[in-house]
Amino acid sequence: MSLPPSVTSPLGRARISWAFYDWANSAFPTVIITFVFAAYFTKAVGTDVTSATGDWGMAMALSAFAVAIMGPLLGAVADLGGRRKPWLLFFTYACAIATALLWFVEPDPAWSLYALILVGFANFAFEMGVVFYNSMLPSLAPKKIMGRISGWAWGFGYAGGLSCLALALVAFVQTDNPLFGIPKENALNIRATVVLVALWFVVFSLPIFLFTPDKKAGALGFGPAVKSGVTTLFMTIKNIKKHMPIAKYLFARMIYTDGTNTLFAFGGIYAAGTFGMTFSELIMLGIAINVTAGIGAAVFGWIDDWIGPKKTILIAIAGLLFFCVALVVVEGKTLFWIFAVPLGTFVGPIQAASRTFMANLVPPDMETEMFGLYALSGKATSFVGPALLGWLTVMFDSQRVGMTSIIIFLVVGALLLLPLPDPTRANKANN
Repeated sequence: MSLPPSVTSPLGRARISWAFYDWANSAFPTVIITFVFAAYFTKAVGTDVTSATGDWGMAMALSAFAVAIMGPLLGAVADLGGRRKPWLLFFTYACAIATALLWFVEPDPAWSLYALILVGFANFAFEMGVVFYNSMLPSLAPKKIMGRISGWAWGFGYAGGLSCLALALVAFVQTDNPLFGIPKENALNIRATVVLVALWFVVFSLPIFLFTPDKKAGALGFGPAVKSGVTTLFMTIKNIKKHMPIAKYLFARMIYTDGTNTLFAFGGIYAAGTFGMTFSELIMLGIAINVTAGIGAAVFGWIDDWIGPKKTILIAIAGLLFFCVALVVVEGKTLFWIFAVPLGTFVGPIQAASRTFMANLVPPDMETEMFGLYALSGKATSFVGPALLGWLTVMFDSQRVGMTSIIIFLVVGALLLLPLPDPTRANKANN
């Protein structure tokens, strides 16, 4: 198995710079969406925790819906226009600016709407940037090392998100003397973390814009590209039978992704409600799982190149199933820790290998449009997993029963993926 070019070569720098974008952008979901600002909004900004949680969930749902609609459309436009980096630059800085503007959100319900609009827009810009970022992978790496590059990027992402979170906690949140003499009055130390995330995103995203090449600009200008892009997208959907392998894969991914997303969304709630974990313990648990997920993504990148993305995804699903079943039946906080932390080892690979699978399937002239559909498959039914979990929890008055819904999604997703051909083997057969 040949190794990628040295990082000192132009191609090596291009790949490392592309993967390093994951380090840059992961600060946003980790600090803003998952840990610090989300907690600040629900506990200090909203009228009460319950209504604030509902408002936050609605903002996330609306931004996800916008991504599902705009991702494939702008992807088709970008494919016709040729270049991806201008789009990536726009959405990167749009997310960073919207995030920085959250600095003005005071611990007062009067700022709720302002905060929700900015968070929703920032999340939309973040997810749209990922569409164009993912679409660059097929042109950066031959298929024989694509799994490694994708896995390394996910590993960088987990490491970057955790590093920014750790810096935010040490420098601003959990300290008696916040950095730069920022006072704690009016939650200024908490609000400073949004500026940190914005700067982190801007600074660490520079390598991809400096060292990663883009496709050449197409013959169409922006206006004609938009018009043709709309037509192209509708023709793709109309003639979906021509892309049936992609459609079948995206449907399978939609199902097992619902399971993994629900696991992340409700894992902390389950840990607190059933096992009595405190907020500090939940943060430690989140950090520990992200560490194992990053390691798993990086290591399984090699396995992806060795056995193919399909088998890698199936192995990851099998690992998640084992640990999810264990977490549903075990008693006591110690056993929960024992089975929860290694679960993360299989979360990273399922995400990285899913991207590799898609990158191996997409036609050369439709990467961004297809990765827009890839984003759609991750958002279109994102409400189903949480809804089923909530319904089962209420129906049986048990969080344990509710968590079994995750097992159902993973099993069904695996069964749908099982009959699909491995795209890496198909590519080898065609060469």
